[in-house]
Formats: sequence, C-alpha cells, structure tokens
Amino acid sequence: MIEGLFQPLHLLVIFGIALLVFGPKKLPELGKGIGDGIRGFKLAMKEHDASPAKEDGAPATDSDGK
Repeated sequence: MIEGLFQPLHLLVIFGIALLVFGPKKLPELGKGIGDGIRGFKLAMKEHDASPAKEDGAPATDSDGK
C-alpha cells in the first residue's frame, strides 16, 4: 500500500493541492521551514548518539565529575 504512494503523478497532485492551499508565495517559506526542522532533528539525533551515557541510565557528566 505505501510502496505506491510516492509515484510521480501522486507527488504532482500533492504539490498542486499545497499550491492551492498555501499559495505560491508561501510555499518556499514552508519548504525552508520543513527543511530546517528536519535538519535540526537530524543534528539533535547525531548529538544524542555521540554523547556518552552511563549504562545505569544516568545522564553523562563532565570529565571533572560534576
């Protein structure tokens, strides 16, 4: 069901509906906002994966033990 969702004709219909709803002047702003949100989410996920955590579930501390 989901594998056929992103066919070119479907994407054109979705883009057309978005154009009607938001207007041509708002679409670039909307796309930029969504892109920034996705980029921020990916950055936060990378930072979360890179931060060392203790095995007992406690948050990681600085090297001086505070």
